[in-house]
Amino acid sequence: MPTDHSQDSPSQDTHFGFRTVPLAEKQALVDDVFHTVARRYDLMNDLMSAGLHRAWKDVLVTGVNPPKSDRPFHLLDVAGGTGDISFRTVAAGGAGTRATVCDINTDMLEVGRERAFQRGVDDVVEFVEGNAENLPFPDKSFDAYTIAFGIRNVPRIELALKEAYRVLKPGSRFQCLEFSTVDIPGLDRLYDLYSFNVIPRIGSMVAGDADAYQYLVESIRKFPKPQAFARMIAEAGFRRVDVRMMSGGIVALHSGWRL
Repeated sequence: MPTDHSQDSPSQDTHFGFRTVPLAEKQALVDDVFHTVARRYDLMNDLMSAGLHRAWKDVLVTGVNPPKSDRPFHLLDVAGGTGDISFRTVAAGGAGTRATVCDINTDMLEVGRERAFQRGVDDVVEFVEGNAENLPFPDKSFDAYTIAFGIRNVPRIELALKEAYRVLKPGSRFQCLEFSTVDIPGLDRLYDLYSFNVIPRIGSMVAGDADAYQYLVESIRKFPKPQAFARMIAEAGFRRVDVRMMSGGIVALHSGWRL
């Protein structure tokens, strides 16, 4: 059964971008960001990454490896409100492949539902409002878990990882695609210049909200380094934890198995 964390102490501080805020306030602040940008979220991904996010997501879905048969296979895609990973997964799999998108943001979920209907996959992709720290699903109920560019927005990452472990069936894989630490000299400086100067301006012009994208840029810098995050995944119970750096360290694909 889902774990209830409602009694956890709210007194601890955490990061919201470069700001320090009470832990209990972070989720509402993050929600405001995505309420604002939901309708332009996918377009902004294309513009900010020059389309590279599509290739990164293809690598993620290849790792999901849904069966190309009618064998039942159920993906849980957390913080995947607009449905991008789920749509790719059901397209890659066979007749038995299903996906559940779980997101805490109602605006993102509404965009995802509309896209699913337009694509004719609303019978195999469902959208559920829920919190990554306290998932509304039974133990051992999914064949794969993905979270793409979402875990850095979770206030208590360690709880989200434990919940991922709980809802996965034994023998199933956890995968997390997230922005990471650029590790090529020279590229790191260019990346910082682009991130802090260009991305908020694009956000202002396209999504009408520079502050939201300023937060997203800052949140990347506050996210744990790759090996530190890998240790968190292992501490949640996962085995054979792996990190794959891509595009010079701009993103990393973390994975682990529930054995």
